[in-house]
Amino acid sequence: MNERTTAELENLRGLIDGVDQQLIHLLRKRLDLVAQVGAVKHGAGLPIYAPQREAAMLSKRRDEAEKMNVSPQLIEDILRRLMRESYLNEKDIGFKQVNPNLGHVVIVGGSGKLGGLFSQMLVLSGYQVKVIDKDDWARADEIFDGAGLVIVTVPIGITCELIKDKLTSLPANCILADLTSIKGEPVEAMLAAHSGPVVGLHPMFGPDVGSLAKQVVVVCHGRDSDKYQWLLEQIEIWGARIVEAEPEKHDKAMQLVQAMRHFSSFVYGFNLYKEEADIESLLQFSSPIYRLELAMVGRLFAQSPDLYADIIFAQKESMQAIGDYLDNYSHALSLLQAGDREAFVAEFKEVAQWFGDFAPQFQRESRAMLQSVNDMKTG
Repeated sequence: MNERTTAELENLRGLIDGVDQQLIHLLRKRLDLVAQVGAVKHGAGLPIYAPQREAAMLSKRRDEAEKMNVSPQLIEDILRRLMRESYLNEKDIGFKQVNPNLGHVVIVGGSGKLGGLFSQMLVLSGYQVKVIDKDDWARADEIFDGAGLVIVTVPIGITCELIKDKLTSLPANCILADLTSIKGEPVEAMLAAHSGPVVGLHPMFGPDVGSLAKQVVVVCHGRDSDKYQWLLEQIEIWGARIVEAEPEKHDKAMQLVQAMRHFSSFVYGFNLYKEEADIESLLQFSSPIYRLELAMVGRLFAQSPDLYADIIFAQKESMQAIGDYLDNYSHALSLLQAGDREAFVAEFKEVAQWFGDFAPQFQRESRAMLQSVNDMKTG
């Protein structure tokens, strides 16, 4: 490379650096303005996530970008990342307290990660939170006295037993709720143990989320829903979306959404281990989609084995779903062993038809995720 080319490149790189610095200042200004919007929202008790406003804003920016010959997807990607950062900063402001006359909240198992997250969100909303764990039951009467809300978040295997043994003498108007990932038996146990308001909650996210914006909380109604409607409003103010479901329907879905999926990830990781696969080498040869798949399997093994054992073993019915998966895997393997390519293609088309419009929708959604995965590569 000659001196003239080097000088020209250095000049252009200097100009790019200047634009980058301007971008940083503009981003800071935008984040400050969003923080002001957040403060107004919290004062008015509005949810931090407004899907219609977000969709309208993104559509307008995409149109403006296209007119300037800038990729609309580039602008949307940047804005979505900025919005995620804004949601993370919302917690620095706090949230409107929907029910100031509640009394205090008790979180049973509050030293756990999910209990800690809900404790944090409740404190940021102005509620007094007390925690009771296995070493605190000698003080149970004192801790529960005057409680307006009790949230149970302990391992699934002991949830129902704890409710039956420890939560039969709560204040009459106290709301009893749980956060377990199955709902049928826990809701029944709460209804039997407590005569007051009862609600089953299942946060469809892990405790490592930075914000509840766009997250889903499943609600299974138990008793006196009007008494805990404020709690659902409070959760929506945090940014989450409420999805109502019957306990039986919820648990049936969890056999596929959680138990079978986590079990298949476990088996995939177990198989890599037994094959003594060289993960570093696999990453070198991986496509973005395989890297994402491997990341999701690796994520499982970075977390508590007891937690995933609880989820997988929670419902006996899950064994049926997992067994069906094994049967279908064996059937597909038999096509491969028989060299029956035509049958494979025919069944592929049949499944694609069953997915219908969801298939292209998932293709579009996954494309953005795969691009992000590829961007993260460092070598």
